[in-house]
Amino acid sequence: MNIHIVQHDILTGRPEENLEWMLAELESPASREALLTVFPACTLCGAPLFAAAGYTDLQKRAQAALQQLVERSEHRAFLVGMPLQIQDKGLCNAIVFIQNGAIRAVVTKKYLLPDEQRCFTRGEGVQVIEFHNQRIAIGFYEDLKELVKGHVEQPDMVICCGCNVFDYQKPYRTRYRMAKIVETLGASLLYVNRIGGEGPYLYAGGSMAMNAAGGLLCQLPYFEAACHTVDMQLLDTLEDEKPEAVELVYKALVMGLRDYFRKNGLQRAVLGLSGGIDSALVAVLAVDALGAENVHGILMPSQYSTDHSVKDAEDLAHNLGMSYDIVPIRPMFDQFRQALKPLFGDRAEDVTEENLQARVRGTLLMAYANKFGALVLNTTNRSEAAMGYGTLYGDSCGALAVIGDLYKTEVYQLSEWINRGGRGVGSADNPPNRIPVNSITKAPSAELRPGQKDSDSLPDYAVLDAILNLYLDESLCEDEIVDEGYDRDIVQAAIRKVARNEWKRLQFAPQLKVSPLSFTLDRRWPIS
Repeated sequence: MNIHIVQHDILTGRPEENLEWMLAELESPASREALLTVFPACTLCGAPLFAAAGYTDLQKRAQAALQQLVERSEHRAFLVGMPLQIQDKGLCNAIVFIQNGAIRAVVTKKYLLPDEQRCFTRGEGVQVIEFHNQRIAIGFYEDLKELVKGHVEQPDMVICCGCNVFDYQKPYRTRYRMAKIVETLGASLLYVNRIGGEGPYLYAGGSMAMNAAGGLLCQLPYFEAACHTVDMQLLDTLEDEKPEAVELVYKALVMGLRDYFRKNGLQRAVLGLSGGIDSALVAVLAVDALGAENVHGILMPSQYSTDHSVKDAEDLAHNLGMSYDIVPIRPMFDQFRQALKPLFGDRAEDVTEENLQARVRGTLLMAYANKFGALVLNTTNRSEAAMGYGTLYGDSCGALAVIGDLYKTEVYQLSEWINRGGRGVGSADNPPNRIPVNSITKAPSAELRPGQKDSDSLPDYAVLDAILNLYLDESLCEDEIVDEGYDRDIVQAAIRKVARNEWKRLQFAPQLKVSPLSFTLDRRWPIS
């Protein structure tokens, strides 16, 4: 049986535009020659819809688009995902099977994610249909557990329509799960997933097909629109090549950045270039996503900035071909200190003056963004966000936290991968050492006071990130982390800072999610 699978970006809340590319795909020779065309879940309206799902206007527009698909389905068969009102049940997340001018079956999602539970009614789960003498089980990714539990009759084939949010473990978990389903049922399997970014949510694609023996029949690329027709009865299989996690993260962040700007109708980005590794990595990702002509850097040295920091930032801008300006902040900082002197009196300078410098820099970035129609890119990493190591309304400002879901050690890993010539999305290999080597090797510093280093306030990042991983990602308690060999005082201090800075993180820019348990999206915690 030849099945045409379509891995595409989907525009959330815009069923008319999604209908346009779907109709074009259905008219393609490959789709017309296949017995069945399969689109991802949530194809017509996108995801996540949140409260928009409940608006009757969107539901009516989606229903109108569905009707056009039905009218254009003569001698055709395809699956499409959308929100659908089900009589005597309510609004469900559904997969609609359309064939020969009629809706033949509707599969409704049973196991809803937390965000879906606020807008959708629980459905019936996986449904088995007869199609060309094959029993085909159709369902959402989250509902496939019904198959292995034996709650559904034995199928000959499984079709999974996915809309799976990416994290750097998900592709491997998905592959393992699909292989186990094939092994358990002895059925062939087709998995179709969408691509694209929706704010902090990223979708990876990676659609694939496996025969009943567990052999890989096709593997679509990650983070790229693609389509493919596969014969599900083939015995010849492909070699199973698994991409590196670091490459997936790079592609996810580039795609997320590009879509964040494209879907919001914007082009230009601005960021502060400090000469450090965080701003350097964000600059590379922004240039790869938006083009060097659309990325501007502002160097804002203070009296505490070193000469090599300015040079490292300039070298980076030259390497990337991006424009930049140098705006020293000392004159503005001195004016603020003078204006505040009547309020502060003879009190010694402390973190107040350090934060003031960061806020001056944030003000300059926001002013540039307002004047030139740009968005500020935030350069805070996950380690800093966890510890509250940043200035609210200063270096925490921005429209998007590009690396906010990467620990500092992961920032180093990704930067080193890029400098080894890491492959860009759909491009030739990049030249080596795009990031100045000194930005990677020098000790991290905010440079807000003489000789300042991150290590003055934080443990070594290798130690800190290991503790944060055990606490945040593995959900271990203090005693369990200490049992892993870490100093109790360091563990206690880290856990205490994570708890005390929840209020600050809630005011940070949205983060592109690449970890299994990101702040704000996954780890929601009481503020007090």
